[in-house]
Amino acid sequence: MKKINKANPIIDIPVAERRYIDKNSSKFRKKFLFFASFLILFFSLIGLSIKSSFKSNIDKIDPSILGHLPYKETLKEELVLIEPHIWVHKDMSSSLIRMQKDAKMEGVSLVFLSGFRSIKLQEKIFYSLKSIRNQNAKERARVSAPPGYSEHSTGFAIDFGDANHRDTDFEVEFENTDAFKWLKKNAAKYHFKLSFDKNNNNIDYEPWHWRYEGSIQALKVFEASNRR
Repeated sequence: MKKINKANPIIDIPVAERRYIDKNSSKFRKKFLFFASFLILFFSLIGLSIKSSFKSNIDKIDPSILGHLPYKETLKEELVLIEPHIWVHKDMSSSLIRMQKDAKMEGVSLVFLSGFRSIKLQEKIFYSLKSIRNQNAKERARVSAPPGYSEHSTGFAIDFGDANHRDTDFEVEFENTDAFKWLKKNAAKYHFKLSFDKNNNNIDYEPWHWRYEGSIQALKVFEASNRR
């Protein structure tokens, strides 16, 4: 019997490949990543700075025209009639009427001369009287707001007169009346503020013109004016 020699199978053993790290390449990679991260952070900060500066410049743009700030016309649903032809914002109506009654109890008769005015009516007042009085726009704007720039359009402004001195209606002389003296002393209790005092450089002094600041909506409307 022949002896069978069993062949040993050839086993392929993968040769381990030893890789050597290039120290110079590793250092370069680390430096590159660090520098790239620094650049990303740097330009991100620059971008934020530019954006902030741009927004700041936009905020600094003066939206006023001839000294008057822009005001939106309030909705009709926000208005109430307190006297014939006198409409005011519903937020201030109760304070206004209460103030008139309290003044009356002290012997002072406050008259409501003008409340809400539409932008369309303000346009007629501004341009018609400008033409009649032969005024240029800057001259006219000292005594009357351009359309879209009147506090009266918000419904939060009111013009007062003195029932005993009707000759002072819409006149600087109104400041000499008992009505104005009472308003100056008491109006703040009812959240009213004189809009155009003697320190205004662009708009003439109007002792009869007051505005209401007794609600959040009113404060928002007049925020820009109060920041001046």
